[in-house]
Amino acid sequence: MTFTHLFTPLNLGALTLPNRMLMAPLTRCRADENHVPTALMAEHYSQRASAGLIIAEATAAMDGCSAFGAEPGIYNEAQVAGWKLVTDAVHAKGGQIVLQIWHGGRACHPLLNGGKVPVAPSAIAITNDEIHTPDGKFPYTVPRELDDAEIPGIIAGFKAAAVNAKAAGFDGVEIHAANGYLLDEFLRDGSNQRGGAYGGSVENRARLLLEVLAATIEVWDSNRVGVRISPLNSFNSMIDRDPVATFSWLAGKLNDYDLAYLHVMRADFKGIQQGDVMTPIRSIYQGSIVGNMGYSAEESEAAISSCKLDAVAFGVPFLANPDLPTRFAKNAPLNDPDPSKFYSAGAEGYTDYPDLVA
Repeated sequence: MTFTHLFTPLNLGALTLPNRMLMAPLTRCRADENHVPTALMAEHYSQRASAGLIIAEATAAMDGCSAFGAEPGIYNEAQVAGWKLVTDAVHAKGGQIVLQIWHGGRACHPLLNGGKVPVAPSAIAITNDEIHTPDGKFPYTVPRELDDAEIPGIIAGFKAAAVNAKAAGFDGVEIHAANGYLLDEFLRDGSNQRGGAYGGSVENRARLLLEVLAATIEVWDSNRVGVRISPLNSFNSMIDRDPVATFSWLAGKLNDYDLAYLHVMRADFKGIQQGDVMTPIRSIYQGSIVGNMGYSAEESEAAISSCKLDAVAFGVPFLANPDLPTRFAKNAPLNDPDPSKFYSAGAEGYTDYPDLVA
């Protein structure tokens, strides 16, 4: 099969992409103990510079919001310098890369944050799962409900992260409002049961995301900013009573911003929550939409050719195939991923996946 549309250039806001195969953000826990990106990370990302755009992994916007232990941050000079190694390496290979800025919310744990209790919109813990810490696996703790007076500090943290991302040489930023982390926790009513200005109606639940977005576009032109959402994903105990209504409203509101793109995760990691969120979002959102979760090359080509999507973000396929566009172009077989190494330390299962042999 010839994938004509996947290889068609695309303007995502101010970003001109050579193809429509994006690398999805993939947290791989290869930063050092101080959340500083490493030379190994620079190698990993530069290997995948043939992606139309790399969306770097979830990166802590501020101190004290770790949910993985070895994820990178972007809140101090050492982290900025570490990320500069990454962006320089990607740019040297002709690639483009944006940074996903993030707060772990209730998915954080005191053992990963110097004893600090995690914060969330409401004091509701993640259930039916455990978190990995240096001391072993533990249940998630009940988070502390953020006071309204603390929220400006969260917004300021995201804005500072946007400033630091620019200093680190990124081509833009993606605001992480998906997968049961802080901004998503405010968006969905299963995790947001507070009253006041940030709870209740969808307008109020979306307020924090929109205020973070407004602060971010004071730093970056809006056409270099993306937003990622996951309307159906039940990961981290997430649910919304009416995800189509919630995210249709949000899609319409985001039309007020000249974003680079809206990045939509179409499904549920666990397969629990089912439905079609892509069709209503496509009918409402007037900008570029990047689809994600389980797309094959064939389905991606069809979705782009029929204008259902503008681009597709590939996660695990890019992890296991640093030369994924070349493999698609040649209809070549893909490397098999090794899930046992997804979150391990070191090069194995990270930078040692082979390129296609000519």
